[in-house]
Amino acid sequence: MGSRILVINPGSTSTKVAVFNDEKVCFDAEVSHPRESIDKFSNVLEQKEFRSTAIMELIKDEVAKGTPDMVVGRGGLLKPIPGGPYSINDAMLSDLESERYGAHPCNLGAMIARELAEKWGVPSMIMDPVVTDEMEPLTKITGLPEIKRRSVFHALSQRGAARSVAAKMGLVYEDSKFIVTHMGGGISIGAHRFGKIVDVVNGLDGEGPFTPERSGTLPVLPVIELLESGKYTFAELKKAVTSGCGLLGLTGTNDLRRIEARMDEGDDETKLIFDALIYNIAKHICSYIPALMRGDATRKPVDAVILTGGMARSKRLVTEIEDLVGFIAPVQVVTGLEEMEVMGRGGLAVLRGEMQPQEYKA
Repeated sequence: MGSRILVINPGSTSTKVAVFNDEKVCFDAEVSHPRESIDKFSNVLEQKEFRSTAIMELIKDEVAKGTPDMVVGRGGLLKPIPGGPYSINDAMLSDLESERYGAHPCNLGAMIARELAEKWGVPSMIMDPVVTDEMEPLTKITGLPEIKRRSVFHALSQRGAARSVAAKMGLVYEDSKFIVTHMGGGISIGAHRFGKIVDVVNGLDGEGPFTPERSGTLPVLPVIELLESGKYTFAELKKAVTSGCGLLGLTGTNDLRRIEARMDEGDDETKLIFDALIYNIAKHICSYIPALMRGDATRKPVDAVILTGGMARSKRLVTEIEDLVGFIAPVQVVTGLEEMEVMGRGGLAVLRGEMQPQEYKA
């Protein structure tokens, strides 16, 4: 029997789990968390027991077949660090639990992984956390001296999708150029240039297109005026723009399938909002062309525009984005377990001694 690896990936509105036997996926499942269930909790940390219980219910039959040899959780909001595997240690948990670098359900990945691993007496780790930082210095500069941009994005999904497409196209990832867009509850876009992700749309900080439940980029002065008006406290406005806006705020649902069903029924207002979503995603994809041209005297063309994440399952959305950005490069779509597979492969490599997990230091 090979090495069994449990992978845990909490997202904004769902939790994914998978069990690998060496490289083979022997179990995968996803539990959706309705907005009304999530809204019962005042903060992310309070969701831990709720999500942990859901995970144990999903994997109980798998655990009965044999406990995992490793538990891998999705990396959360930590300080900027290089990519790769990290052991889940007390310093990491302290930063996640205190939300020192921000709040997001992905913070729960390491917490739940460590808890289950200790229960079974096995090691736990994270892989390529969302704070993987390979951005060039000039990309972090803003016009306000007190604020610098930071690298927070779907590192696992993006790098996994890019490597998958590179292999499919007969390319070497480290010699290629890709614009990768992860489209889920949040949207991030990355410029992958010769093996490094040199600039990213950080949706968590409010950058980029609006998403199923985030506002995306907003005009600054109206936001300041809205806060000053007293309609929202700071905490209320922060929660609204990160989890109560986008499609959810505009249409009352964050479910793209329901959006498309309304459009099929002739709902013109919903169609306009869907078209705005397409336009905004395409606009921000195109804005990353300069990041791929910098530092390349050969002006090698972009090899592919890659779409991944849950929304990439929508043929209508993909077709309309492709119509707007296909002039850049061929559009490739990657759906499925990419994030889970990257974490699973990372855990297996550590168990085999092919990679050494790094130690996180606060």
